[in-house]
Amino acid sequence: MLPKIEFLPSSEIKAFQQEKLSQQLHLLNGKSPFYKELFRKNHIDISRIKTLEDLANIPVTTKDDLQKHNDDFICVPRNRIIDYITTSGTLGDPVTFAMTDSDLDRLAYNEAISFAVADGSTDDTYQLMTTIDRRFMAGLAYFLGVRRLGAGIIRVGNGMPELQWDSIRRFHPNVFITVPSFILKLIEYAEEKGIDYRSSSIKKAVCIGEPLRNPDFSLTTLSRRISEKWDIQLYSTYASTEMGTAFTECRYGCGGHHHPELIIVEFLDENDEPVKPDEPGEVTITTLGVEGMPLLRFKTGDVCYHYNEPCRCGRTTMRLGPVLGRKQQMIKYKGTTLYPPALYDILDNIDNIVNYYVEVYTNAIGTDEIVIHIGSRLESEAFEKQIKDHFRARLRVAPQIIFEPAGYIEKTVNPEGGRKTVRFIDRRNK
Repeated sequence: MLPKIEFLPSSEIKAFQQEKLSQQLHLLNGKSPFYKELFRKNHIDISRIKTLEDLANIPVTTKDDLQKHNDDFICVPRNRIIDYITTSGTLGDPVTFAMTDSDLDRLAYNEAISFAVADGSTDDTYQLMTTIDRRFMAGLAYFLGVRRLGAGIIRVGNGMPELQWDSIRRFHPNVFITVPSFILKLIEYAEEKGIDYRSSSIKKAVCIGEPLRNPDFSLTTLSRRISEKWDIQLYSTYASTEMGTAFTECRYGCGGHHHPELIIVEFLDENDEPVKPDEPGEVTITTLGVEGMPLLRFKTGDVCYHYNEPCRCGRTTMRLGPVLGRKQQMIKYKGTTLYPPALYDILDNIDNIVNYYVEVYTNAIGTDEIVIHIGSRLESEAFEKQIKDHFRARLRVAPQIIFEPAGYIEKTVNPEGGRKTVRFIDRRNK
């Protein structure tokens, strides 16, 4: 389950991708109403796009394009669509993705080789702690990937600490697939109920949705708190519905590994120009091997560093650094540029904070304002000052703090029927 291409010289990987790109362009020109029109309108002769560098001659695709022209991206007749998926709609209206039988096979292969990057094998049993329904791609992808890997899986779903621990007791899984902050809730539940979690069968966790590492690959406060409590191996992953591909860490924890069979990746600045190797850029992807809704130069909105030197695990593929933040969520606050993960890392490091969410709005003079809503065991001016002092020490600025009942915060952060934790609420004037 270890693709040979991930260990080849970069020149051979590039040649492979350029051949696949040519095939993808012909598919788009023949079957995608959106891209056929884009090529016509911009006088693009796809036969002249021969190298990865030539991609710069094609305009980028944005989330706005997907929302406005959703059906025009579909490249297959309706009777070939097997599964309908929607994005979470975190940054706008959800987008529908139509997947063929071949696309589901591709999704399974992607997750299988991603689990293999994270030392997965047929000897593992995974406890799936994300939803597999609600039109959600991730839960389905993980199930299909574990099945393709030949390992065992327990489909518990999200939440429900009592059922999670019952499943661990009954089936003895050794791997979680989960949002990492939920591991802390499992630990808290175990401590309350007298469960000896450190002696359980769990040895590692494939973590989704929240960063485990800072840009220098050191542990975030969240992952450090987990590791201090429970000696399990944590693997970070990054993926999105649009790319249908995951970037997963190996045991050395220095970035998510690129699967060049499945996706071409560029890193672009605000002018859609490639960034330098030591600069962060917006992750921009071209899918390979997708039938239903292939994408070309799609800007994900996520800003990352990338690394091209070989990894200690032997892979020669590009590695994707931790997500600094989403471009649309960038905050300009009192002259300082911030992304929400920087705020989360500070809050996760302060004792007596039970939960929180970050709200951003446009103030009377047209600039960004930050309010942090906190559920806490303490509510005092002294504790508020302590929180603000943490922010000043790390970021040089301190946002407004509002204490709220922890139960209210929980309902906001994990809304009923929601698919993802909501820690950031953007109320700025668009």
